[in-house]
Amino acid sequence: MRFFVLAVLVLCSISAPGQSRRVVPGAAKPAIEATSETTGERTAKEMFDEANAYNKIKFAEFEQKKLPVSDALIQQTQRERKQLAAKYAAIVGRRTYLTAEDTYYLGMLHWVADNLDGTRETFAKYLAANDLPAEKAQDARAVVAVVYARQKQFAAADKALTDYLKNAPVRLSQRGQIEREIAKGLVAADDLAAAAPHAEAAYAAYRSIAADPVSRDKAIDEVMDSGIFLFKLDREIRAVERADATLEDMKKTAVSLQATNLWYIAVDKQITYQIETGRKPQALALFAAASSQFDKDFPARNSEYLQKLKKRERQYRLLGEPAPELTVLDSYFAGTPHTLADLRGKVVLLDFWATWCVPCIDAFPTMLEWKQDFATQGLSIIGLTRYYGMAEGFTVDNAAEVDFLKRFVRSHGLTYDLAIARDETNHKTYGAASIPTAVLIDRKGVVRYIESGSSSYRLDEMREMIIKLLAEK
Repeated sequence: MRFFVLAVLVLCSISAPGQSRRVVPGAAKPAIEATSETTGERTAKEMFDEANAYNKIKFAEFEQKKLPVSDALIQQTQRERKQLAAKYAAIVGRRTYLTAEDTYYLGMLHWVADNLDGTRETFAKYLAANDLPAEKAQDARAVVAVVYARQKQFAAADKALTDYLKNAPVRLSQRGQIEREIAKGLVAADDLAAAAPHAEAAYAAYRSIAADPVSRDKAIDEVMDSGIFLFKLDREIRAVERADATLEDMKKTAVSLQATNLWYIAVDKQITYQIETGRKPQALALFAAASSQFDKDFPARNSEYLQKLKKRERQYRLLGEPAPELTVLDSYFAGTPHTLADLRGKVVLLDFWATWCVPCIDAFPTMLEWKQDFATQGLSIIGLTRYYGMAEGFTVDNAAEVDFLKRFVRSHGLTYDLAIARDETNHKTYGAASIPTAVLIDRKGVVRYIESGSSSYRLDEMREMIIKLLAEK
C-alpha cells in the first residue's frame, strides 16, 4: 500500500500543529479575531488534515469492501484528493484574515492540489512572517525548493535548498527529496553534469536514514531508488568508475542492512553493467563470487533472492552474444513469419508470454504503443508463446489451442508478430524460466537486454533501452 497511500509531503515530516496565531504581514486584523468557534467555519488545518488523509481513508474503505486496486482506481482517488484540496484552498483563500498558521495550511492545501504557483506564492507570504515555528518554516522551505525544481527554475531551487540547509531542523528525508527533485529536473533539462552532485547527495541522505534501525525498513526502497538513479546518471555521462562505486556501495549497504532485495538489485546491476561495458569475464566472476558469499553475508535470511540471481545465469551468459535463432516454431499469426536473421538491421523485442499470464496481458497496451511509436524507426516485436495443452480451462490438442490463440489475439487487438512453438526449447535457450521474459536484440543481432518479471519500472527500463538501441546505427 506504500504507493497507494500518498501522504501530502513525501518530503516533509509535518510536525504536530502548534496553536500559533501569528499574523502574516499585510493582513488586516479585525477588532475581534474570527475563529472556527465564533463563526462555525472549519479551520484551514482541519480542511488540510481531511484532504491529506483522503487517500488513506479511501484505500482503507476499498480494502474493507475487498475492491481490487487498479491503476484507474488509484488515479481516480488521486484526482478526487486534489479536487478536495483545491476546493478547500479556494475557501480558505477567500477569507479576509489569515493567521500565519492559516497561511501555512493554505500553502499545504495548494500543494496537495498540485497548484505549484499557489504553493510557492502562499509559502513566500508565510516565510515573510516573524517568529515562525521552526519545523513548519522548514517544511515550507522544503516544499518551495521542490516547487522551483519542478518548475525548472533551478537557480531558485538551489537558493531555496541553501536557505533550508542554513536553518534547523534539517531532516534527511526532506533533504533527500529536495536533492532528488532538483536532480530529476536537471536530467529532464539535459544538464546531467549539474544533476550528478544533487543525485549523490540524495543517495547519501537516504542511506543515512536507513542506518537508523527505526527507519530501516521504510528507507530501503528510497536507498534503492536513489542509488539506481545515481548509477544511471553516471552511466549516461560515462563516469564508469563512479557508476561502479555506487553499485558496490549499494551492495555493501545491503549487507549492512541485511536487505536481500537491495543486494539482488545491486549485484544484478553490477553484472549487467560490467557486461555492457565490455567486462564480461569480470561480470561472470562477480556472479560466482556473490552467489558463494550469500550465506556468509546473510546468515539469517532466506535464499529467495539468491535463487533469483542464480536463475539469471543463462541470461547473463547471453548478454553481449549473438542472439540464438528461434526454433521449433509451429505457427505464426497476426504478422509475417520472420527469422532473427531476416530482421538483422532492426531492433527486435522478443516477448515470452502466455494467455494465462496476467502480467503479460497487462503489458499488451505498452507493446502496442511501442509498435506505434517505434516501428517506423526500426523496432520489430515478436510475441513468443508455446503449446501448453490448455485453452479456457480445458485440455485441448494443438489445433484447438491455435484456434483459441487466434481468437485471444483478435480480442486483445494484438497486431505485432506472434509465434507459437512446439515446446519450451526457446524458453530454455533464452533463460525464460518464468514469464513474462523480454529480450532486446540490437541491429547487429546481439542480445543487449534480457529480464524476467513485470513492473512499471521494468517497462520504463525497456523503453529506455529501445530508444538507445534504435539510436545506434
